[in-house]
Amino acid sequence: MPAIRPSRSIARGSFVLRLSCGIALAALSFAAASAHARTDDAVASADLQVERSSDEIVVSAPLARGRDDVASQISIIEGAELLRSARPQIGDTITRVPGVSTETFGPNASRPVLRGLTGERVRILTDGIGAFDVSNTSADHAVAIDPLSAERIEVVRGPAALRFGPSAIGGVVNVLDGRIPTSVPENAIAADVMAGVASAAGERNLGGAITARLADNFALRVGGNLIDANDLRTGGFILSRPLREQARASADPDIRALADLRGRLDNSSLSTRIVNGGAAYINGADKLGLAVTHLDTVYQIPARLDVNDFDPEEVFLDARQTRFDLRGSVGLGAGFFERANLRAGYADYSHIEGGDDPDEEGTLFANKGGEVRLELVQQQRGIWGGMIGGQFVTRDFRAEGEEAFVPPNTTDDWGIFAVQEANLGAVRLEAGVRYDYRRIVSPEVGFDRSFSKVSASVGAVWRVADEWRVVANLAETARPPAAEELLANGPHVGTQAFEIGDPTLATERGRGVEIGLRGRGQGWRLDVSGYATRFSNFIYQVETGEIEDGLPVFLFASNPARQWGLEVDGAVEWGRLAGLALSSSLVADLVRVSLRGLGDAPRIPPARILADLAASADRFTARAEVERVWTQRRTFDLETPTDGFTLFNLTLDWQPNPVRYPGLMIALQANNLFDVEARRHASLLKDFAPMAGRDLRLALRWRV
Repeated sequence: MPAIRPSRSIARGSFVLRLSCGIALAALSFAAASAHARTDDAVASADLQVERSSDEIVVSAPLARGRDDVASQISIIEGAELLRSARPQIGDTITRVPGVSTETFGPNASRPVLRGLTGERVRILTDGIGAFDVSNTSADHAVAIDPLSAERIEVVRGPAALRFGPSAIGGVVNVLDGRIPTSVPENAIAADVMAGVASAAGERNLGGAITARLADNFALRVGGNLIDANDLRTGGFILSRPLREQARASADPDIRALADLRGRLDNSSLSTRIVNGGAAYINGADKLGLAVTHLDTVYQIPARLDVNDFDPEEVFLDARQTRFDLRGSVGLGAGFFERANLRAGYADYSHIEGGDDPDEEGTLFANKGGEVRLELVQQQRGIWGGMIGGQFVTRDFRAEGEEAFVPPNTTDDWGIFAVQEANLGAVRLEAGVRYDYRRIVSPEVGFDRSFSKVSASVGAVWRVADEWRVVANLAETARPPAAEELLANGPHVGTQAFEIGDPTLATERGRGVEIGLRGRGQGWRLDVSGYATRFSNFIYQVETGEIEDGLPVFLFASNPARQWGLEVDGAVEWGRLAGLALSSSLVADLVRVSLRGLGDAPRIPPARILADLAASADRFTARAEVERVWTQRRTFDLETPTDGFTLFNLTLDWQPNPVRYPGLMIALQANNLFDVEARRHASLLKDFAPMAGRDLRLALRWRV
């Protein structure tokens, strides 16, 4: 099994490696020196999952509000919970959120699945704007965002996602990482150090950031992160049960041997280097800041092991991105508008995608993209408040090489939107409307189409009692097809498939309703939500059973569809026993998506329950967790069922000295304790690449 081939990305990354190590070590040194001088009397909380304050402000909502006052379902991951959950890929990081699964393509490419929807329907953002990568082009392309350095992640399901663009019909994942400083440190310097190791893939990560107060209103920040991982060790067999049965029936001894493959998942290693710098002027609520980030990553993709023709190709991706970010906010006085908020970004991304033939140069995928969003927040006038805004997103994509399955194309999106709300006391009303125009042009194939559409939503939060709220939403959404869904036509080495689009696809439209119940009181909380959407033109990708250029054919098609689901998120404190505070939490979700006249849609996650029992003291929180994922037998034609699994996990959160070192958190985990075989049904590689086996993880974060 060859290692990752030496690449220009790794050679260029030597400077990034040295600089990132220097930043992390300097931050660690500063943290050790300054922590001894701290005399804070505050003791950090034990992070019981019961305490989810209704005053917790949601920045991804149309207007910043407490969680209980937002009509959409929004989950927040931060603090010790984020330290436990963070993984190199964003999809794997947020799987404990209700209604969230992941569309993995091996361990190094993982996009979130929100309520059964993924790809172009879910916008993945960093601090409110896009990732500017090509992860929406194909499942094998990783998202150019680093969750390990995130300070907070917000997951939005429902109408509030429309604020962020026409493609957010499924939801939004917003990663807030502080690359642009949001405050000036009280001391001359503030430091943030992150480090971790994990056994299943021999993963190592080290990162840090230093923020300096250059003046009373000016902050400078530099940071970086290093991530390395070997081939993943899985639980159980490499091939799924249906493929093992096919392999055992073969007359070829090499193919029969595939049925017994266990342990290491070949061709699944990773190496990532990230460095960034930012500066901001901060004068109260008025702010202006910018940041520059450079990413270099090389990762491998597990082979699709064909049990009929054993000739696997070992694929790698060598990617880099340089991006620029700008954020500003300024007060506008006492007129109709109170404040203007500006968010903008631009990035140059490219990757080489190749196989194990040293004579082939590989295929280049390149994307230059930008986004500008301006929001004008209105003055609160009695019961009425709101905002209006405009957004422009541009994308210039090209692919060069023998397996450039999508022709060069440009996509321009223009949008204007308005959100209004009225506080009627016991009832808070929200309404929003958005108009979008998209144009996709590919001169190489003579393609030029435009789409215009209107989306709208109305929601209400009714406080029926001090501890209970009823939430309701109605939404009319529209998503134009993406360039890949329209123009794909060729072999794709990364997915090991021949992908074909449909240039006649129309706008995907959905009409949905959601009803929820929220309750919280002293030592307990409960969120229950049910939703249903009817799509008039649901776009999906399906395997046809045909073979082209020696690869299975995957076709984009559309059909009317129905989606419905349920989500539960709750927690309770049981009291104290032997000096320990006992608590439990529960997450459960179920989603169904069916195509009219055709049956169940492909790659929809099955039902799941995730429950834990935690015991907390002043410095420790020990947690035993069980996740049960049911067997998925609701499959599309040619799609194999996926066996259910049960994972047992143990975690220990430790604050060594909450008084002297209040910013130091350590998490020790034993995931998949019994080393079971587990597969995510939404993964295109689920039959060839199972999830990690037993994985011992140690993570540290120190903020001073």
